[in-house]
Parts: sequence; structure tokens; C-alpha cells
Amino acid sequence: QVQLVESGGGLVQAGGSLRLSCAASGSIFSIDVMGWYRQAPGKQRELVAFITSIGSTTYADSVKGRFTISRDNAKNTVYLQMNSLKPEDTAVYYCNMQIRTTYRGSYWGQGTQVTVSS
Repeated sequence: QVQLVESGGGLVQAGGSLRLSCAASGSIFSIDVMGWYRQAPGKQRELVAFITSIGSTTYADSVKGRFTISRDNAKNTVYLQMNSLKPEDTAVYYCNMQIRTTYRGSYWGQGTQVTVSS
């Protein structure tokens, strides 16, 4: 069984920074894409950023230049460094990983709240 555990959310003032972490555990053979999504109240879940197994990254236009996604394959962990935070970044942030066990599946973290005050 695979579990994803997130940490690092919280309350921060506009212009501040936060770093999210998401660690996977269980019977993992390999992890392909790792990503972060967010969902604000009353809105659909949206992609924030993802990183492939070889380190290629993609970002939503709204976070380019402010957020940085990275991964530590030895720790099965993905990070999201968020700088210059804005009130519109307020949302629940979810990590997602494409993980190979005996098959390939998509796994989600439990979500962590990020609140940016103006």
C-alpha cells in the first residue's frame, strides 16, 4: 500500500514564502511524474507544477517565476518552494505521484492548507 504525506502549509503574509513537502512510502518500485495541484474554495482543482523522473519541469502561468518544484528520488519526496506569495495563491494544495508498484497508479496526498493574507 502506498501513502503520500504532505507537510509545510500554513498562514503567511503576502510576499512571504512557504515550502511544501510530500513524501511517499510503501512498496514502491519507481515514481514517474510528481506534481502539485491546488483547489481554492468554489473552484476546480488546477495543476500548479509537475516534474518528470528526469527533472523536466512545467508550471502554471500563474506561478511561473515564483514557485519552484523539485524532487529527491532517494527520499521519494517532492517539494514546492513558493515565494512572493499572493492572496490568490490561497488554496488547499495536493501532491500527486505516478507510482509503479505491481502496477502503475496515480496517488494523492491528503492536502495541506495554504493561506496568504493581504
